[in-house]
Order: sequence, then C-alpha cells, then structure tokens
Amino acid sequence: MKKFLFVLLVLLTFQAAAEVRIVATVPNMGMLARTVGGDAVDVTVLAPPDRDAHYLEARPSMMAALRRADLVMAVGAELEVGWLPAALQGAHNPSVLPGRTGYFEGAAHVDLIQVGGPADRALGDVHPAGNPHFYFDPIRMAEVAEALAERLAELDSANAERYRANAADFAERAEQQVNRWRSDYSFDRGAVFYHKDADYLAGLLGVEILGYIEPLPGIPPTARHLSELVGGLRGEEGVILYAEFQPSRGGDFLSRELGWSSHQLPNQIAVDGGVDDYFALLDRWIEALAN
Repeated sequence: MKKFLFVLLVLLTFQAAAEVRIVATVPNMGMLARTVGGDAVDVTVLAPPDRDAHYLEARPSMMAALRRADLVMAVGAELEVGWLPAALQGAHNPSVLPGRTGYFEGAAHVDLIQVGGPADRALGDVHPAGNPHFYFDPIRMAEVAEALAERLAELDSANAERYRANAADFAERAEQQVNRWRSDYSFDRGAVFYHKDADYLAGLLGVEILGYIEPLPGIPPTARHLSELVGGLRGEEGVILYAEFQPSRGGDFLSRELGWSSHQLPNQIAVDGGVDDYFALLDRWIEALAN
C-alpha cells in the first residue's frame, strides 16, 4: 500500500510539474492561453481587468510570477512598455526575456493598424509599432492562437496536436461569431471612442469612427476639445463608447450635447475568464454599436 501511494504521489507530482506555466500580461491574453493550452497549462494574469494596462507599475507579485514562468504572453506593440521590462528584469528568469522561446508577443503575429508615426511623447501615448489593442478583433486573436499553439508545441511537444486543435477550434468559433454579428446587426451609425482601443472592432464591422474623447492618446480631454467635437458632430448619428476605467465626464458631456447614447463597458474579461466570457464581452460592445 505504501509503495502504491508513493508511486501515485510521484505521478501526481510529475503531472503538476509537466504543466506549462504561462504568465499573461492582461486577462484577454490569459483567456487565449487557457483556450489553446487547455488543462496542459497553468495561467497567471498580471494586470487586473479594471485598470489601464498602459499605466501599471512593476510589482513584487509580478516578479514572483514571472520568476516561475515557462512562457510570458504579452500583447506587445509597446502596450506594456511602462512596466513589463522592469518586472522581467526583477524576476531574474532569463528564459522568458525577449528573444527567448519563453517570451511571446501577440502583436508580432498579426497585421497591426495605425503603424508608423513619430515616437514623440509630446503627441501622446503613441505606438509607432501599431495599435496594440488587436484583442478586440477575434479574427486576429485566432491568428495569435495559431502562433501560440506552435510556441507551446516547442515547449511541450507531447501536447502539440492538442494545442493546434484547440487553436483551430477557436478560429472556427471566431469566424462563426463574426458572421453572426454581420448578419444579425446593422452598423449604419458612427462611433466616438475615448481611446483607440476599439478601433479593430470598428474596422471589423465597418463602423465609422467619428472621433475620440481624448485629444491625443493618453491625454485627458479639454473643454475646448470636447466643444470642438460637439460642433463637428451636430446632426450626425452616432454612439459614444468607452472603457470602465476611463473617466465618464467627457462621454457624459457629449451625450448631453449631441443626444447620443453613451456606454461605459469593460474591455477586458475577468482574470480567470474563458472563451465564453470573451465573446460575451464583445457582444456587449457590438450591441451598443449596432443601430
């Protein structure tokens, strides 16, 4: 009996150790890691869903998670540039540094929009590499899932086909969802966003972006900017959308002045959320955008 228990303990220990430990920077990327990895991965998410991932600080808890990681899954395109490099440096885990197999950026595997422009902080929170918020486009997320499956196959060849099959399942569901949105909804009116974080979704559905509450990315709106927006949009039909962590004052002002509906919505799922939560989040944005 003791021998049996010992063998069982060894097997359970090996099984636990065999999981690929993934640290995702934001919840939407954590969702993709769980979806592709299934029960062969253990996923930790660094950023809470109710915070702007541009402006976090490297914390000891992040460094502890990164120290144990086999794979870091970042959004990339400099979204996490203000805190992830410092957290990686403090983690002292060379296997997950940029350029190593244990470091993965989703943005490196999709075509980004809004690429180029000067890297000048006087112009706001700019991203010359491209808009990093591709996770609002499930088709691009499917491309990231495929690349992630191949990276996981490098780290864990025994489960390679499972990873690829899971990525293919996600791609199929993403295509079905997009086809449903396009057939079930009409998107004839335009939209004003706070930031450029829903631009991929607008492009996917053919929604015209009429303006931004921020005068420049990362710069709070001024009264002059909001007044100019109102003046340019009177007589148009549109909707105002912004994330839960973004201030509501500018959106409320535009809503009153223009008579448009205004919606404050999450742009990340819960830290432990799954694929159903991801598509439910996008459903909320799409229902708000639709006529």
